Amino acid sequence: MKPIRKAVFPVAGMGTRFLPATKAMPKEMLPIVDKPLIQYAVEEAIAAGITDLIFVTGRNKRAIEDHFDNVPELEAELEAKNKTKLLEIVRNVIPAHVNCIYTRQPAPLGLGHAVLCAAPIVGNEPFAVLLADDLIDADTSVTRQLIDAAHQQNGSVLAIQDVDRENTEKYGIISGDKVNGNTTRLSGIIEKPSPADAPSTLAVVGRYVLEPQVFEHLRQTQAGVGGEVQLTDAIASLLKAKGVFGLEYAGTRYDCGNKAGFFQATIALGRKYHGLEA
Repeated sequence: MKPIRKAVFPVAGMGTRFLPATKAMPKEMLPIVDKPLIQYAVEEAIAAGITDLIFVTGRNKRAIEDHFDNVPELEAELEAKNKTKLLEIVRNVIPAHVNCIYTRQPAPLGLGHAVLCAAPIVGNEPFAVLLADDLIDADTSVTRQLIDAAHQQNGSVLAIQDVDRENTEKYGIISGDKVNGNTTRLSGIIEKPSPADAPSTLAVVGRYVLEPQVFEHLRQTQAGVGGEVQLTDAIASLLKAKGVFGLEYAGTRYDCGNKAGFFQATIALGRKYHGLEA
């Protein structure tokens, strides 16, 4: 497998679960303590060696571009006031060797469609996909774990975790056979099955390393659950032709797509990294 240097961030969603906060602010810019959700995902990707960050945006997402851009006026004011620590934080949001690239998803047609919007930029290379809603705190970047597994298995790799059976209808659920202690070779994947129909309790969460062949499968994928083009359906097609694997990653995931998970992440990361108490 070629080196993996590109990561796709689908950030075009409306964030309706967090209204009215997201009426004028992208949900990815909601802060966990002192950093927006999207920055945690970006830092994870950069720690994995990613150098090209591809943001698939939509309307009213300009704040994301502004966040990762330079702000000369702010930097000048911090420098004039000798606030060196804050100046370094502002300047180091994105390292100099990392590129930010933005493209639009013209209509809310699902995660699979969002990933497909990045195809002209990704080209014929393997790439990572990170969903900012899933904040994963890990000693080793989960994206790095997936990239290492992708090179080891020479195939696409999805982050998976065991969930309670009553929650299978919230996730893509895989079936397959163990390759080693934490890796499963997929024989199937299904989007949001009922507990009775779920083939296992191993659920896909918001991290993927995918081979570029997935784009052709996405182009052939019809709208599925919710009338959207599902990435899960394209992966189900891909695994019939190429090896696809699930990695039970090491780390703690917070589902920041809902208020409870967002609150838990704020408390946990505030205590762990900032010495704050609730």
